[in-house]
Amino acid sequence: MNPLSPFKSILQSLKGRNHRKYIKKCAPAVREINRIEKEYQSLSDEQLQAKTPELMERFQKGETLDALLPEAFAVVKNGARRLCGKNIDVCGHPLLWEMIHYDVQLIGGMALHDRHIAEMATGEGKTLVSTCPLYLNAISGKNCQLVTVNDYLARRDSHWMGALFEFLGLTVGCIQNNMPSAERRLMYEKNLTYGTASEFGFDYLRDNGMATCKDDQVQKDYFFCIIDEADSILIDEARTPLIISGPMREDHPLPFGEMKPLVMKLFDTQLKQCNRLAEEAKKLFGKEDLSDEEADEATAKIYQVKKGMPTHRQFMRMMENAQIRKKFEKFDLEMNSDYNKQRAHQLKEDLHYVIDEKNQQADLTEIGRSLISPKDPNGFVIPDLATIYVEIDRNSESDDDTKREKKEEAEKDFQVRSERIHTVSQLLRAFGLYEKDKQYVVQGGKVMIVDENTGRLMPGRRWSNGLHQAVEAKEGVVIEKETKTYATITIQNYFRMYEKLAGMTGTAETEAGEFHDIYRLGVMVIPTHRDCVRKDLNDLMFKGRRQKFNQVLEDLTEAHKNEQPVLIGTASVESSEVFSRMLKRANIRHTVLNAKFHEREAEIVSQAGQRGAVTIATNMAGRGTDIKLGEGVKELGGLLVLGTERHESRRTDRQLRGRCARQGDPGASRFYVSLEDDLMRLFANQGALSKMLEKSFGDDEVLEHGTLDWSIQNAQKKVEQQNYSIRKRLLQYDDVLNRQREIVYSIRNDVLLEEDPGKILIELVEEEVEGRVGGIPLTEFKATRVEEMPEMESLLASWVNVTFPLSVPLEDLIGKSEDEVKALLLEKITGA
Repeated sequence: MNPLSPFKSILQSLKGRNHRKYIKKCAPAVREINRIEKEYQSLSDEQLQAKTPELMERFQKGETLDALLPEAFAVVKNGARRLCGKNIDVCGHPLLWEMIHYDVQLIGGMALHDRHIAEMATGEGKTLVSTCPLYLNAISGKNCQLVTVNDYLARRDSHWMGALFEFLGLTVGCIQNNMPSAERRLMYEKNLTYGTASEFGFDYLRDNGMATCKDDQVQKDYFFCIIDEADSILIDEARTPLIISGPMREDHPLPFGEMKPLVMKLFDTQLKQCNRLAEEAKKLFGKEDLSDEEADEATAKIYQVKKGMPTHRQFMRMMENAQIRKKFEKFDLEMNSDYNKQRAHQLKEDLHYVIDEKNQQADLTEIGRSLISPKDPNGFVIPDLATIYVEIDRNSESDDDTKREKKEEAEKDFQVRSERIHTVSQLLRAFGLYEKDKQYVVQGGKVMIVDENTGRLMPGRRWSNGLHQAVEAKEGVVIEKETKTYATITIQNYFRMYEKLAGMTGTAETEAGEFHDIYRLGVMVIPTHRDCVRKDLNDLMFKGRRQKFNQVLEDLTEAHKNEQPVLIGTASVESSEVFSRMLKRANIRHTVLNAKFHEREAEIVSQAGQRGAVTIATNMAGRGTDIKLGEGVKELGGLLVLGTERHESRRTDRQLRGRCARQGDPGASRFYVSLEDDLMRLFANQGALSKMLEKSFGDDEVLEHGTLDWSIQNAQKKVEQQNYSIRKRLLQYDDVLNRQREIVYSIRNDVLLEEDPGKILIELVEEEVEGRVGGIPLTEFKATRVEEMPEMESLLASWVNVTFPLSVPLEDLIGKSEDEVKALLLEKITGA
């Protein structure tokens, strides 16, 4: 039993009490909404539609949105009632409207209006929940926005919910990728605008950092914003800042093509070395009378394999053996201590390069440098410029011109070597850490990044610092030019600009602390309309991936015989395709939904709950999709969800489980885990789980225990904490830039709005001159010689003559008062 369980249950009960308290507080408002809505049922369509301008007028006259809430929510609910039975055109497909707000959905809408994250289970109608608070806040006359995870959902929801808003007299817009500026401006002129976080963020950056006149700007208000799948956008996507970049003029493009053959040679040589080390370790561990010295030697060899190739197949197989795993974990811990620092360094130096899988880094060793540059091993060592400069300056035989030329040569050599080292390091990362069909796919001769959280492609996104070019070189596609950043902002700082921010998702409670710390948002768990009857079965653990997949196939086949629909969740494109091949061999008809086939997402998902359906999906089927059960499926047990591995985030697992058992429907879920899975290798190799594995289990044996689930969740917490630290550091760094960005953008907007922008610039110069000259000691204004004016000299040398195209001699300022100096400098600067 987890010793912290009693404390956790106390904390959970306190959290639950907070949610119940909020729901109790909302109850009178819900009763009032339902009472008003019942009265509205007797109104004609025209009378109901007249309520919108009436509410807007009352707001303009001073009534608050809180006071108008019951009537506004009642208008929306009654509008939904009147649409029932009508076909709505959603992205070219007719969709029957059959939704009226439940009481719990009204409570969810209040939570959003009150600036909360509303956690609502799958199938509880989050899309409809958003309509009430959006309508209420649009009464203010300001543009309100709803953010979705992709363009398709933004378009779908703007059509679907737009039918209700337009029936009530509001206008609805939708921002899409590659939409022209003029059309974007029209979308923001609407009462409500749907779009993705990146589209809204990029519009902000273009408006404030790139627009050259007011007509180029498209956005209006940062008043009220609801974020659908808030945890995905505000947490998962927040690790990557929004960046607008363009092609960089490359006088010296990085030599990826030139270095690729050398790195391939390195990679092949290290592979052979790791194969040999793994084989030698295997033989030593296979000895019956293994001595302590031999055990240490064998463990050192697999330590080297781990550092050289973390995903080496033989290494991963050896980690399935509990005794070897225990020895390795102890050895690895010892190598991290100061006492063994020298030995750890030597073991790494015996390799050609070292890969740090957790921190995603790769570095050459001395042996590696000698292999790729035998004639000049130091060609991959960065020279110490400071020492070189001192030596050049000390050479009394060289004149100033010669010294300058030697320093320029040293700088060029430094640049060339730095670029070569950086290129090799990125190529090593590309070969050693990035796998095709896992972190990226190749389509149409381009490397396209796969979002690890959603499983969707991220067109237009590129890895920075030359990594994308390295992967392009590895795959043999055209190596595109490096880009430079024109404007950037983090997701966190963009959404913190809104006066009112809210969100909704099926999985927020595990990240409640981060929502509060970063966004000052509370999490409210909204009860389900009907009780959830899903069965979440214990995880099954296997030694290897092959045994795990075989068991998944066996369980799937059993369910398929009874025509029960099955959804198989995988963590990567590669895994989905491996399992697809297994099903083909078993003659089981199925469909695949991954980043390669995302265009058919809506069609595939709509069929996933039908009798006998088998669907393989990456994480992308976990959000924004609703799987409805076909006829007779309830009697078969509902949808069966089988996860082929645990994800880094507990929320992603909860999202996958949430695909089944919607609105009281039956359903079941189970995860299958192997010791070869990334999560298990990197984060779950200590504590209770290690103790469970000490006795080991055979190749075809399976481990099932509640403690196992708890240990895996602890491993996921480690990853979540690590990712939270990354996001927090990113935000701390961007907070500094954000202060500068706000000032610069404010000045820029003033210039764009001003008929004579020169006035603003002159005012800024006047302020700057006033401050700088005012800081000079009074004694210098009475000086008679330039030697008595060091601060004045510094002002000219470090600011005036550098910032402006001027050359003001210090002699011109001798004997002048403070006001005279200010007047002289302003005259010179404004006349320049």
